[in-house]
Amino acid sequence: VQLQASGGGLVQAGGSLRLSCAASGRTFSNYAVGWFRQAPGKERTFVGSINVIGGITEDVSVQGRFAISRDNAKKMVYLQMNSLKPEDTAVYYCAAQWGNNYYGYYTKVGEYDYWGQGTLVTVSS
Repeated sequence: VQLQASGGGLVQAGGSLRLSCAASGRTFSNYAVGWFRQAPGKERTFVGSINVIGGITEDVSVQGRFAISRDNAKKMVYLQMNSLKPEDTAVYYCAAQWGNNYYGYYTKVGEYDYWGQGTLVTVSS
């Protein structure tokens, strides 16, 4: 599966952005998809993920502000980001992993085999 993230940009604190992750491949619905972010000079960290059956888990830093959804018919996964803060500034990546366990949640970088190219989100104060 190939992934392409888009939707990043510059936004003021308190604003919103919606990131999109477009996937190729006939069996996209069988993949869990995760969002990660990497701030300058820092490691890539988990933001949230959606599993094969639509279950969602999110990092505590974004709970209540970010929301993940997927549209299998369009082969798309979305990350709606609200109430953005300057500390949300990062390159955001989507990643996919074959869902051997339909109910499983994949939260670590090493658990994902497929990655998009990243999209930059900059939140100004």
